[in-house]
Amino acid sequence: MAGHNISRNSSCDPILTPHLTWLYLVVLIGGLVGVISILFLLVKMNTRSVTTTAVVNLVVIHSVFLLTVPFRLTYLIRETWTFGLPFCKFVSAMLHIHMYLTFLFYVVILVIRYLIFFKHKDKVEFYRKLHAVAASTGMWLLVIIIVVPLVISQYGNNEKYDDKHCFKFHKELALGYVQVINYMIVIIVIAIAVILLIFQVFIIVLMMQKLRHSLLSHQEFWAQLKNLFFIGIILTCFLPYQLFRIYYLYAVAHSKDCNNNVAFYNEIFLSVTAISCCDLLLFVFGGSHWFKQKIIDLWNCLLC
Repeated sequence: MAGHNISRNSSCDPILTPHLTWLYLVVLIGGLVGVISILFLLVKMNTRSVTTTAVVNLVVIHSVFLLTVPFRLTYLIRETWTFGLPFCKFVSAMLHIHMYLTFLFYVVILVIRYLIFFKHKDKVEFYRKLHAVAASTGMWLLVIIIVVPLVISQYGNNEKYDDKHCFKFHKELALGYVQVINYMIVIIVIAIAVILLIFQVFIIVLMMQKLRHSLLSHQEFWAQLKNLFFIGIILTCFLPYQLFRIYYLYAVAHSKDCNNNVAFYNEIFLSVTAISCCDLLLFVFGGSHWFKQKIIDLWNCLLC
């Protein structure tokens, strides 16, 4: 038993923990329920809307990522990877691809809604349905032809790794150019998140000053309230990982041996980003009449 623990620590494997097993189970169940639920709403939504197109693409990236979650769960339960190192790299990279593409779609949805608010428009649409399809197809071709092959070809190829233990590619982060790229991504994501939050707070304060007691009777307010779902997910799921990433990059670059504690916390923060798969469920729930009524009751109670 002691020998087994030593090998586990020396391999610097931070992910074999029941906490992550339960987390990914929640992600898988919540994500599937969310995807199925949003499909019923998409049938009734305007297919030429830019926002609807972004939501459709959000469903696609969540669905692709959810297909890889059972393999992660299998590894967490069996404590050994049996699907080969190339597929391990793909599954590992998909968590990062999912996070950044989800963040991108959030930014698109929020920016479109901010433009609608400031330009006093009802909606932003493509001229034809074909344009929406072409835009989505072009984006996915860019991801499939350029982004995915680039990530897979460079991900975990500079060091030798054990094909029985997956998701341990921290050695790559010690390389100079990898450090620079990661720091740039972290700074960009944090900066965009802060800017979006500032815009959202400004818009809500502006609406509260203008509408006051009739705030809840305006549809635009409920649209802005839905924006808070996306902002909330960015702040709770993505931002903690990006902030910790700064320290993690520094620790990896200045340590010859793997720090189990740092690697463990990095894996926890990274896994939390997967909870964003449940965003569609929150989006559906937030649009329900019951939720609106609870908000109205709470608002009326605060005004009493």
